[in-house]
Amino acid sequence: MMEETPPIQPLLITVEEAARILSLSRTMVYELINGEGLPVHRFHTAIRVNPAELQIWLNERKTK
Repeated sequence: MMEETPPIQPLLITVEEAARILSLSRTMVYELINGEGLPVHRFHTAIRVNPAELQIWLNERKTK
């Protein structure tokens, strides 16, 4: 009997995936990247978001 391996969680996600997670448009995510400091990793023309950094960034922006 083979053991099932858990699905691999991606280290980085696309801007489109981040937009889907945040329930925002892709354009709005780009605006957050360029104007609000949403952290990203750039690889030539590719832009990726680290889900852990996204969560930290969101937590830091919570309104009280």
